[in-house]
Amino acid sequence: MQSETEEDSDSSPLLVNSGERRELLPPPAKAPRCCSARYNLAMLALFGFLILYALRVNLSVALVDMVEVNSSMAENGSASVCPAHTTSPKIPHNTTGKRYPWDADTQGWILGSFFYGYIITQIPGGYLASRIGGKLLMGFGVLGTAVFTLLTPLAADLGVGYLLAVRALEGLGEGVTFPAMHAMWSSWAPPMERSRLLSLSYAGAQLGTVISLPVSGLICYYMDWTFVFYIFGACGIIWFIFWWWLVSDTPKTHRTISQSEKDYILSSLQNQLSAQKSVPCGAMIMSMPLWAIIVAHFSYNWTFYTLLTLLPTYMKEILRFDTQEEGFLSALPYFGCWLCMILTGQLADYMRERLNFSTVVVRKTFNSIGMIGPAVFLVAAGYTGCNYVLAVTFLTISTTLGGFCLSGYNINHLDIAPSYAGILLGITNTFATIPGMVGPVIAKSLTHGNTVEEWQIVFYIAAAIDLFGAIFFVAFGSGVVQDWAVGGSHSHRH
Repeated sequence: MQSETEEDSDSSPLLVNSGERRELLPPPAKAPRCCSARYNLAMLALFGFLILYALRVNLSVALVDMVEVNSSMAENGSASVCPAHTTSPKIPHNTTGKRYPWDADTQGWILGSFFYGYIITQIPGGYLASRIGGKLLMGFGVLGTAVFTLLTPLAADLGVGYLLAVRALEGLGEGVTFPAMHAMWSSWAPPMERSRLLSLSYAGAQLGTVISLPVSGLICYYMDWTFVFYIFGACGIIWFIFWWWLVSDTPKTHRTISQSEKDYILSSLQNQLSAQKSVPCGAMIMSMPLWAIIVAHFSYNWTFYTLLTLLPTYMKEILRFDTQEEGFLSALPYFGCWLCMILTGQLADYMRERLNFSTVVVRKTFNSIGMIGPAVFLVAAGYTGCNYVLAVTFLTISTTLGGFCLSGYNINHLDIAPSYAGILLGITNTFATIPGMVGPVIAKSLTHGNTVEEWQIVFYIAAAIDLFGAIFFVAFGSGVVQDWAVGGSHSHRH
């Protein structure tokens, strides 16, 4: 449990190493935010994660149209639970997309295959980013994911094994992106602007989901599912060109940054970064604040990935919306989450900077709301029956409240060890990728009949894991730079 001494000291004056000598530093003069290099970086990162998540989730919508409609689907029981959500008759402009005889288990493996590549490059990505810089890894991570997305229709046509391999390779490329971006923010984000900058950039993931789900539904409806992969893959290549031209790894190497902004960023961070080159692996393993992030990250992702990969299926098979409708309605919860992340990022920094709340209090409060709230409304969604409005409302509230977690566990790596933020995110995201690998498989295995009762079990499991993660983070989370992260005998506070 966080001690009162540590909690109170996390807003004390900043300290800096000078050999064995430590001295107080004057507070850095703030630089304007408008049109600044650090906020331009946040916007480019936002679009990068938007594209990454569009590339990740488009298969969830396309898969509905890729699978043959057979007798087993007609007998799965969902028709006897909820009547079809009737709309005015619409005739698709194009139905030329090929369909494949994949059963529910095969679909679960296809949806989870991305994460088998994704998990491999998390820790190596964080380590490499700390050595060669995040720009290179982030850029080529998006580019590689985009190229393999373009190859997805060909792989599906060659066979399910090829599709599994291509999706795993997409995950391999995308796996380095979050650790790479965290490593970049360790050099770019002033402590009192971390919540704002990181919420702005990482909210692109939610925005990508918001855009990808309905747009993919429209593409499938009016064209065919192959264009889902061609269009989003091309967007990834275009983004890479802008990223490569406009971004620098650090403020020192940026070509157009103002001197005042450079001084502001460097002076605000110099007292938190470690000069030691070796990674303190033993101390990391024994660090309970790090384990608090690991457990919270794993728990949150179980719910997030379950809904991310299976919400379109739930919308179609249980709530009985058509492809066009379920694309828009599946996106609604993530629009709420995106908006919540932006607003709570501003609120978190305001509470720390203006209201003098300690970092640990802000992190634990926001994290608890972002995990307990979604658990409650997710369970409630399973008991709405065929009330379409109430079901979509509860799922939207559940996912929206999850946006609080970005200012909770999600940026806590930078609080406890800014020098190793990329590596730490690689570690926690490795554990947090496991739900993406096994969650869809378990959910599909539990919902062979596609009944409301089966989906209630899926929601209960996710809610229970969420609740456990929230409690663990409250018990062991921290808001101060750890001793092992600075190589000294005293913790650095902010």
